[in-house]
Amino acid sequence: MPWLANIGSLSFLLGALVSGLAALWIARSGAAERSDRWAGVAALALTANWCFAAASFGAQQPVVALTEVAKNLAWIYVLLRLFANDGRDETLRLVRPAAIVLAIVEAFQIVLVMLALRNANSPGAATLVFETSAILRALTVVGALVLLHNLYVGAALSSRRILRWNAAALAGMWAFSLNFYTLSYLTGEVPLELQAISGLAAAIIAIPFAVGFNSSAAGLEFRPSRTLTFRSLSLLVIGAYFVLMLVLANSLDMLRGDIRALTQVGLILAAGALALIWLPSQRVRGWLRVTAVKHLFKHRYDYRNEWIRFTNTIGRTGFDESSLQERAIKALADITDSPCGLLLLPEDDGTLGLGAHWNWPSAQLPSCAMNADLAGIMEREGLILDFDEVRAGKDHHGELDHMPAWAEAESRAWAAVPLLHFDRLVGVVVLARPAIERELDWEDFDLLGIVGRQLASYLAEQSGQAALSEASRFDEFNRRMAFVMHDIKNLSSQMSLLLRNAEKHADKPEFRKDMLVTLRNSADKLNLLLARLGRYGTGGREEMQVIDLAEVSRSLVKRFDGVHPVRLSRCEDIEIIGDRDGLEQALVHLVQNAVDASEPDVPVMIEVFSDGISGQCQIIDNGKGMSPVFVRNGLFKPFVSSKDGGFGIGAYEARETVRAMDGRLDVESREGLGTRFTVSLPLRSARAIYAGPREHIEETV
Repeated sequence: MPWLANIGSLSFLLGALVSGLAALWIARSGAAERSDRWAGVAALALTANWCFAAASFGAQQPVVALTEVAKNLAWIYVLLRLFANDGRDETLRLVRPAAIVLAIVEAFQIVLVMLALRNANSPGAATLVFETSAILRALTVVGALVLLHNLYVGAALSSRRILRWNAAALAGMWAFSLNFYTLSYLTGEVPLELQAISGLAAAIIAIPFAVGFNSSAAGLEFRPSRTLTFRSLSLLVIGAYFVLMLVLANSLDMLRGDIRALTQVGLILAAGALALIWLPSQRVRGWLRVTAVKHLFKHRYDYRNEWIRFTNTIGRTGFDESSLQERAIKALADITDSPCGLLLLPEDDGTLGLGAHWNWPSAQLPSCAMNADLAGIMEREGLILDFDEVRAGKDHHGELDHMPAWAEAESRAWAAVPLLHFDRLVGVVVLARPAIERELDWEDFDLLGIVGRQLASYLAEQSGQAALSEASRFDEFNRRMAFVMHDIKNLSSQMSLLLRNAEKHADKPEFRKDMLVTLRNSADKLNLLLARLGRYGTGGREEMQVIDLAEVSRSLVKRFDGVHPVRLSRCEDIEIIGDRDGLEQALVHLVQNAVDASEPDVPVMIEVFSDGISGQCQIIDNGKGMSPVFVRNGLFKPFVSSKDGGFGIGAYEARETVRAMDGRLDVESREGLGTRFTVSLPLRSARAIYAGPREHIEETV
């Protein structure tokens, strides 16, 4: 149609004129601070050159196609310079490869032009070249639009006003091209109407693009949306996959007959299998995420999303009714994508033991998971341990000399984060290595340190609430004991009165004698119980005396004779200073616990020996054992009992009784293996070390 050709020529002439003037204006009056200024000038100049060639030779001539390739490459470079305009090289590490891929696909058009010239007399080959060119151009435009969208959305609000004219111009240009090449591929021929107004479209686009350089802007802050960026990367991956499948499908035209059909079916099966294997893979998704975060964003973490996830994890127990300790581990592990973790909590002597775990049930830690020296370094320095650095021999504050053997041997151990509350170590969280291995950097240390302090405040608050609840239960217990003491006191008075009356009115001497003995013993026992109850909570100490620990142990064996087999496997004569009644009561309780946990025919073993400073009495059973969590959180907690109808104060009272004699009670237990209770009391000869010279002198005198 001649009239359409004339309109096309005028349109291209207008596009060449406007684009050339726009390039000249930017070169002379554009913002000099813009690093993309000369890239824009070159792109507009090449656009003018393409329009001039199309008006001179015709839009479908090979030479015009080559000038179009040069023009498109220039605009891709402009897009790349817009990304680089924020002044940070790391923003280009992911964008640059995508832009290079788009440029390579566009440059492939030169090969297609040469193939079109060679196969001009072959209609089938010419159609294949035309369709390939159209679909590759469409995919290039889609990729450019995706990058442009990320550029504008990721820009700071103050920068969008400067960027919007350039972004609008580029979006209009590539939107027009997308429609043009899509119609070309679907219809199998060039849409002449759109081709005729292509020059006019170039002129319209050149104006807002030039206006965008009217404002001076030294740089643009690139802040892409992470969710949108990940989706855009997925779109690029899908596009690349689509291109690959298109190339493979078109290459099957060289085959004929059954071989072609068989190859097509095989290609579909292979593509489906590849998608099913790799697309749902957590490792592949993790790798894509780490790569995008590492090379595209200024910060590794999206702090807003991390804080929302942290709050939801801590504030909700979920369906599994997980404890605060487990949720604390999970909240910290989610930050680094760690699959599991451990929580170490401080013991009375400053060491740290296993307090809880999250998804790490197979961790085998000793009772002393971290010694007091290493815990002190982490508390004093706020040190986050990088176990990879420890294994490499890198030392910061002398922690290498105190590293536990299990941490160096456990390859999954990746980092240990101290939980500090008012500069006091509340616990340590050990994080497992994430699925995608990487090194800890400064941003990990900063965020983990801050979150660790926040978690420490939650754990400290829970500990305070537990202490208040325990104090409340003790207060209620004391009030009940007050009523019991009152009743016992009244009973003691009544029995004393009965005793006096019996002394006066009994007729039979023998009966009177037996009655007096019985009543006197009962009154003595009640008065003794009343005295012991009166001393609870007052801080008073029983009368100390010399105790033969071996003799006490033998009496325990006799006491349980006929009830359950109790054996004395080792017995050394040891003298200690303490309260005999209280010690016997504590040991009886521990032996009774061991008996309850053992099978009827399995004996409980008692060992009595000295280490030179203290006398030790060990009570060993091969019973059910206890979990580390119960040992820490339930065994020595008053009013918490695993037995039906138990008061839950026996183990607590035993420990407090031993402590009152300057000793200590330790427990080692493994589920399914048994339990060992160790009562350590200072020897009489070593009493001065514990109590000081004055008490030692008083005892010797």
